Amino acid sequence: MKRTIVSTLMLLVVLSLLSGCNTMRGMGEDIEAGGEAVQRQANSY
Repeated sequence: MKRTIVSTLMLLVVLSLLSGCNTMRGMGEDIEAGGEAVQRQANSY
């Protein structure tokens, strides 16, 4: 019983970390896209 609980908790921790990495990657892509838009706007003047 104890082993099942520990295994379940470990699985939840790993899944949480993986989803956090995915979120950070998406945030980085959004920031990069925003920076590129600012550069394009600055270059048009």
